[in-house]
Amino acid sequence: MAEKKARGEQKRHTQGDGDLTRDVAVIDEQADVEKAQPVEAPEVAPVEPNERKPVESQPWERRFRQTDMPPQFVERRRRPVIGTVPPLPPEPPRLEDYAPIIGRPELDEIRFLAGHLSSKTVKMVNSTALGGGVAEVLNRLVPLLNELDVQTKWEIITGGNDFFEVTKGFHNALQGGEYPITKTVQDIFMSYTEQNRRRMTFDEDLFVISDPQPAGLIRSRDKDRGKWIWRCHIDLSSPNQEVWKFLKPMVEQYDAAVFSAPSFAQQLNIPEYLFYPSIDPLSEKNKDLDESYVNKVCDDFGIDRSRPILSQISRFDRLKDPVGVIESYKLAKKYVDCQLVLAGGGGTDDPEGAVVLQEVMDAAGDDPDVIILNLPPWSALEINALQRASTVIIQKSLKEGFGLTVTEGLWKEKPVVASAVGGIPTQIVHKLTGVLVHSVEGCAYQIRYLLTHPEFARQMGKNGREQVKENFLVTANLKRWLLLFQIMLGMARPTRTI
Repeated sequence: MAEKKARGEQKRHTQGDGDLTRDVAVIDEQADVEKAQPVEAPEVAPVEPNERKPVESQPWERRFRQTDMPPQFVERRRRPVIGTVPPLPPEPPRLEDYAPIIGRPELDEIRFLAGHLSSKTVKMVNSTALGGGVAEVLNRLVPLLNELDVQTKWEIITGGNDFFEVTKGFHNALQGGEYPITKTVQDIFMSYTEQNRRRMTFDEDLFVISDPQPAGLIRSRDKDRGKWIWRCHIDLSSPNQEVWKFLKPMVEQYDAAVFSAPSFAQQLNIPEYLFYPSIDPLSEKNKDLDESYVNKVCDDFGIDRSRPILSQISRFDRLKDPVGVIESYKLAKKYVDCQLVLAGGGGTDDPEGAVVLQEVMDAAGDDPDVIILNLPPWSALEINALQRASTVIIQKSLKEGFGLTVTEGLWKEKPVVASAVGGIPTQIVHKLTGVLVHSVEGCAYQIRYLLTHPEFARQMGKNGREQVKENFLVTANLKRWLLLFQIMLGMARPTRTI
C-alpha cells in the first residue's frame, strides 16, 4: 500500500525549488556531497588480484520458459558468474591525476583553499563503509583531503539488526513513508547512539555527520571546541512529521546542515547549505575500461551485446522501484527488442534487501530476458562494465536523494531515463541531458523512443557527460568542502544566499 502511495506521489511531483522561504547558503557555483577512504575499513584476507576466482554465487537458480536463445546465454542468466573474493583495493588517485580532466587552474585553486586548513582536523561519520552512494563518495573524498594535509578520519557507527531496522524505518519515513515512532523505537535508537558515543572520541576541529543514523552523536559536542555539520543525503521535502519531530531537535544542535537540493531543506534555526553530490571519474566504477573487459563481464552474466541492453544499477530497495522497471520493460518490449539487467545488492545498514530481491524475482518470473544480478559490494568494475555495455540506463526511483547512478550513466555518455524525483531533475535537463519520467508508461515510452532514435540518444549522452564534468565531479565537491570548513571556522563567508 505504501508503495502504491509513493507511486501516486511521484506522478504529482514537480521540481519545487523556486519558492523557498528560508535562507540556504550556496557554496561556490552550487555544491556537492562527500567521498573518502574509511579509517576502520572491513578487514578481508589479502588475495592477489589474479587469484580472484569467480564462482557461481547466486543462492538461487531461476527457471526460464522455453526460448530460442543460444544455450550459453541461458546458462549464464540462470547461473551468472560472480566473484566472491574481493580484489585488493587499487591505489587511490592523486590530485594531480585529475589535471587532464579539470585543468590545472582548478587544481591550483583547490590547493590554495586547502592551504588555510593545513593545521585542522576533520572527522566524518556515517553508517556503512560498503554499499550506497555515501560510502562511495567518502571513499574518494577522504584520501584527497589527507593528501592536501587536511587530516581527515572516517568512522562507521555500529549497531545490531534492531538498530538498523529502526534507521531504515527513519530513512523511509523521512522521504514520506509511514513509520510508528514508539517509545521502543526511540529507546533502541538512543541506546545504540550512546554505545557509539562511548566508543568514539571527538577531539577534531570539524565533524561531518551523515544522515539520520548517527545524528545523535551531537550529544558529544564540546561547546568550547569543534564545529559540527549534519550532512543529509535523502529527500527531506515531505518528511513524516512524527519522525522528523523526534530528529529535528538533534539536528538543530549542529552548527550547520547540508542538503543535496533546495527542495530538501527544512526550516531550521541553523545555517543551511546546498552541496550537489559527486562521482570520481578515476574510480573503479567510472574510469575508462578496455572493450575486452566489458565483453568478458557481459559473457559472465549472459548478456547479449548484439541486442539492445536496458539496465538499472541500484540496491534492491522498494524506493528504487525495480518492479516498476520490469513493468516498463515489458511494455517497451511489445514494440522493440531488448533485454533488461537489474544489478544491485544491499548496504550493510539495509535489512530489507533480501525481501525486495525476492519481490524482483517474482516480478521477473520465467522471462529469460530479465537478468537479475545480486552483486557483492566490491563489484565496482563489473558495474562500470554493465553501464558501458548498456544501450539505455534507467533510474526509476519513487524517492531519491540525488541519484549518483544517474550521474555515472551521464558520465559514460549513455542516454538516461530517470524519474523526476529528488535530485535527479538537477542532473537531467529534460530531452537535453536525459529524459525525465513520472510513471511506468512514461518510462516505457521513452525507452522505446530512444531505442528507435539512436542519433538523438547519442547526442543526449554527450550532453550528459558535459553536465557532469561541469557540476558533479569529486574535485568540485572537494573545493566546496574546503570552502565550508573555512566558513565554519570563521575564515570566510558565504558569497550569496537564496
